[in-house]
Amino acid sequence: MGSGKSDVKNVLIMRHGEAGQGFPDHARPLTPRGVKEVSVMAQWLARRIEQGELPCPTLYASPFVRAQQTAQLIADALGCSLQTLSFLTPDDRLSTVGNWLLNLPDDGPIMLVSHMPLVGELTGRLVEGALSQGMSFPTAAIAELEAEVLATGCATLKRFTQPSQLS
Repeated sequence: MGSGKSDVKNVLIMRHGEAGQGFPDHARPLTPRGVKEVSVMAQWLARRIEQGELPCPTLYASPFVRAQQTAQLIADALGCSLQTLSFLTPDDRLSTVGNWLLNLPDDGPIMLVSHMPLVGELTGRLVEGALSQGMSFPTAAIAELEAEVLATGCATLKRFTQPSQLS
């Protein structure tokens, strides 16, 4: 094993909070309920980081308004920076995200804020190794994965938490 340092990568995959109806899709904002859902999750993550249970992640989000609002609430609560990735939208290819994850430098945990179906398919692919329907992902839910390599079928689902479990 060499250095004795853990080679396990931690990835949190979050679906944005509840968004309003409307068009164009990329401009739909969070509803007041969506803001509340995300705030509950942000405070829960912040407590876990304060207690040393979870390292502070690097945050990446879809450019869509509802994902940016979600990620900004998380970033503000955790005191971490936010980066936007153009390929985290609902219409993007799973393979693009998968290739990006494989080439990611090992700089600690990451958190992705995106949309259905991408979050469900990505979690399903990383954990189960198959492209199925993926996981059901309520709004503002977070899947916590752990893997030595962020590749198809190589991750373990450590925890799945949704706002209704915390409020």
